[in-house]
Amino acid sequence: MSDILSILIWAIPVLFAITIHEAAHGWTASQLGDHTARMMGRLTLNPIKHIDPVGTLLVPALLYLSSSGFIFGWARPVPVNFNALRSPKRDMLWVALAGPGVNLLMAIGWLIVIAVANNTNIPFLVLMGGAGVFVNLLLAIFNLLPIPPLDGGRVVSSLLPKKLAYQYDQLEPYGLFILIGLLYFGVFKIVVWPIVLFILIWLSNLSGLNLVDLIIVNLLG
Repeated sequence: MSDILSILIWAIPVLFAITIHEAAHGWTASQLGDHTARMMGRLTLNPIKHIDPVGTLLVPALLYLSSSGFIFGWARPVPVNFNALRSPKRDMLWVALAGPGVNLLMAIGWLIVIAVANNTNIPFLVLMGGAGVFVNLLLAIFNLLPIPPLDGGRVVSSLLPKKLAYQYDQLEPYGLFILIGLLYFGVFKIVVWPIVLFILIWLSNLSGLNLVDLIIVNLLG
């Protein structure tokens, strides 16, 4: 398979995964009273509006070229004014969960693509579907790590009593450094990857498709 096709197999799922993830945050916030993203033109599925030159283009490209074993990236965060939500503490939970939630739905969508492509003998779409399932599961689980400003951090903050939530939120300026440290010490291999693998096995048993071999052997191997 040509390098261009190999790049497309990963690039298209990554692009949709991270842009729709961000749009879901903005759409949910708008439904709950905060129209900041809508007013700034960010409540759209147009990928161009959500592209971050570093997170959407540079980092995934470097990971692909370095044969790191997985492709990851991020979009330009959709602005959310939590104080404008009708019930800021409660609604923060739903805004935070919207991104990972839509990634899980997209993983199911890509699973359907694999099934259809298998039946119609389109190997390229089978591989792209596998990349789509993997990327969306990875993005969903990674973002649910309870570290501010990741979505999981927002979820924890929304569930804690106000005083504890305030103290917890003070970690946000250091969240990136905490995350880098955890990644260095193997949080991906110890926490994220086992959960992703468990879901892949569960989806394989549910669908009758061998997602583990498709992704680990054909895409990551």
